[in-house]
Amino acid sequence: MIAAMAAEQSSPPAALFLDALGTLVRLEEPSEMLVTLLRERHAVDVSLADARRAMLAEMGYYRRACTFAPDARTLAELRLACAGIVRGELSLSARAISDQQLVATLLDALRFEPYSDVRAALRRWRADGLSLIVVSNWDRSLHDVLRSTGLRELLDGVVCSSDVGRAKPHPAVFHAALDLVGLSPELVVHIGDGPEEDVAGARAAGIEPILLDRGEHTLEAPVGVRVIASLREW
Repeated sequence: MIAAMAAEQSSPPAALFLDALGTLVRLEEPSEMLVTLLRERHAVDVSLADARRAMLAEMGYYRRACTFAPDARTLAELRLACAGIVRGELSLSARAISDQQLVATLLDALRFEPYSDVRAALRRWRADGLSLIVVSNWDRSLHDVLRSTGLRELLDGVVCSSDVGRAKPHPAVFHAALDLVGLSPELVVHIGDGPEEDVAGARAAGIEPILLDRGEHTLEAPVGVRVIASLREW
C-alpha cells in the first residue's frame, strides 16, 4: 500500500490548473483610459490621480463581491455597484452620466492582454497531453475575457469563483476544477501568482502549487514551494 501511494504521488501530472489575472492575462492600467473616456464621451474632466483612487476603490470592492455574481442579473447588479463607487469617488453627478452609461465606460476602460509567454506555454502543455483548466476569482465575464484575448480555444475548461460561490483560497474552487477533469489532487499542479489564493488554496485542496513571480509585486514564497518567473520555466 505504501509503495502504491508513493508511485501515485510521483506520477507526472495529468492536468494543470492556472490562475487568470497576473498569470495568464494582465490588466492594462485603466485610469488613463477612464480619464480619456469620461472626457470624450461625457464631457467630464477628472484628474488622473482621482481616477486612480476611484479605480482602486472599485477594484477592492470587486474582488470582495465578484464571487457572488453567478448569473446575468447579479453581474449587472455588481457592475452598477462598481459604477456607484466610482461615481462617489469622483463626485460625478447622476445628471451628467446615467448609471448604465457609466457602467459601459468603466467596462471599456478595462483592457486585458495575455502575457507574452502564455500562448506558447498553453500550446506546449496541450501537446504534452495536459488538461488545462483556469481556476480564478472572477465573475462569469471571465469567459468573455478569455475568448476576446484568444486564450479560450487553448483551454479545456474554466472554473470561476462565481460558479462555486466561494473564492480562493477556499478549496471548494479547486474541488470544482478537480470534478471537472475527473482527477485526484495528486495528478494536478496549480500555477498562480498569489501566495495565499493560489499556493495556500491549492495546498488546502491537496494540489501541488507553483508560485509565479513575474516581478510585478513583492511576493514571499511559502517554504517548500517552487517559484518560477515565467511560464517558460515549467
